[in-house]
Amino acid sequence: MTRVAVVDIGTNSTRLLVAEVDGGVKELARDSIVTRLGQGVDSTGRLGDEPQARVFAALEKYREVIEARDADVRTAVMTSAVRDAANGAEFAAIVRDRYGLEAATLSGDEEARLTYLGAVAARENTEAPLVVIDIGGGSTELVVGAGGAVDFHTSTQVGVVRHSERHLQSDPPTPDELAALAADARGVIDAAVPEDVRRRATAGVGVGGTATQLASIDLELAEHDRDRVEGHALPLATLARLRDRLAALPLEERKGVKGLDPARAPTIVAGVTILIEAVSAFGLDGVEVSERDILWGVALDTGRNG
Repeated sequence: MTRVAVVDIGTNSTRLLVAEVDGGVKELARDSIVTRLGQGVDSTGRLGDEPQARVFAALEKYREVIEARDADVRTAVMTSAVRDAANGAEFAAIVRDRYGLEAATLSGDEEARLTYLGAVAARENTEAPLVVIDIGGGSTELVVGAGGAVDFHTSTQVGVVRHSERHLQSDPPTPDELAALAADARGVIDAAVPEDVRRRATAGVGVGGTATQLASIDLELAEHDRDRVEGHALPLATLARLRDRLAALPLEERKGVKGLDPARAPTIVAGVTILIEAVSAFGLDGVEVSERDILWGVALDTGRNG
């Protein structure tokens, strides 16, 4: 049995999982902090000083948890924002040297593989073809597989931070802004995934902050409850209703929506819009939400190889 600490430094959030890995994953600690590392990267091409400082503050907190849990293996994975930034390698070196984490900047393909591995790790039925949809701050991973094996995967440049900055300038966003965002996301997804692949999937699994937050809002959870969120179904009609409700609210009112982490209020409208476009592109009626994502995938992969 290996005790693994995984930090996922994403474009929108910095997350921690400490788990015992022995065939499966037994969670010992888990946390998520919205750090918005990707703020401005789409326009400047660089990680800003303030976003980096927010991540470093989160890592200081996580270091205490990792030490207290005495993890055998300590790793950090970085995705879209760090891949895209001119100073991404410098940032990764600080993460490694200052916080004692084996820092790896994942390729889009590797990110997709690990996301799929985590998403199907505890599913009872993986034989039917399914698509895993992971909407991040700077990219969206779309992974199609069956029987536990990946058949197709792509990492698209569609993300909640990136597309909020590109399209949603008004508060609340205008119908034209929402339509432009949806058209942008739809065009990228259609171009990235061949039609025969999109028609292959018979079910969808949504992972990551967008999907889990939407489930929490739909369930009207006063506090986030991973057990209740796990497996929650979000039909397209429900997603459309959530989009219309959230998009109609100014940011300050959106922060007060029950079930929504206020820190995710600035990007949730882009998130639900992108999710609708992804689900629709695959011809699905909705998506099932899972809390098991790239954190689980990295933990399993690290535990097997550690």
